[in-house]
Amino acid sequence: MSYLEAFLQAVLQGLTEFLPVSSSGHLSLFQHFTGTSGEAGVFFSLMLHLGTLIAVFIAFRKTIWQLILEFFSIFGEIFTGRFSWKNRTPYRHMLFMFVIACVPMIFVLVFKDFYTAFSADDNIFWEGVFFLVTAAMMFVADRCVKGEKGPGEIQPRDAALVGIFQAVAPLPGVSRSGSTISAGLLSGMNRETAVQFSFILGIPAILGGSVSEILDVTPAEVASVGLGPVLLGIVVSAVVGLLAIRMVAYIIKTDKFRIFVWYTAILGVVVIAVSLFEMAVGMNIVRYFAG
Repeated sequence: MSYLEAFLQAVLQGLTEFLPVSSSGHLSLFQHFTGTSGEAGVFFSLMLHLGTLIAVFIAFRKTIWQLILEFFSIFGEIFTGRFSWKNRTPYRHMLFMFVIACVPMIFVLVFKDFYTAFSADDNIFWEGVFFLVTAAMMFVADRCVKGEKGPGEIQPRDAALVGIFQAVAPLPGVSRSGSTISAGLLSGMNRETAVQFSFILGIPAILGGSVSEILDVTPAEVASVGLGPVLLGIVVSAVVGLLAIRMVAYIIKTDKFRIFVWYTAILGVVVIAVSLFEMAVGMNIVRYFAG
């Protein structure tokens, strides 16, 4: 993989990981049209996700630190007999809701081959279908009654709904941020809480998926990408991701969520049309028009 390809994919990942347009779908398209799909493409996508994970830690460091303190405080209170569920703080309540929301990710770990098969193949039809799925979820969420639930008011059923939506997100074309923010809005969270819950929830999801995938990585796959492009990709995706997080915060506050409904819907239709054309001519559209 060239440094230019690594840089472009990292910029794409950093932007689309947090914008509700599906980073996995866009990376799958990029790899399809540039001929870098397959196992090496899946491995490099994994590395870029780790870069955006760094961006989440930086952007939400204060909230994450409070959650970490609450985590250790809970154990301290349990051992000293002072633990009380009724007197929990909003951060402690949110921590328990994160645990509930993570449960559906067990399904992703068990059936990981099912998810990666869509990214590793040489057909983009399903990417187009899943872009339309993302558009449909965000359309419904954008039309729902705006909720007012804050971090301390999230209910177990709300967390479970967000977790179920996140379990669908590894499919290329389904936006993790778009689906989980939509689930948060549908469950009655206010916009700020839905965004915060969505992005921080991505930490265990990305870590869990990364550890699982790394165990399957072979030296040949790493060598096919190269250490230099991997390091460049991680750094660039982290920096761009941090900027994208701020962009999303602005978009949510100014109620421009519907822009991405139209974007993913149009993109889905175009991708499906291109895939049908490729199936008809029997080759990649880039190679077809290149002669």
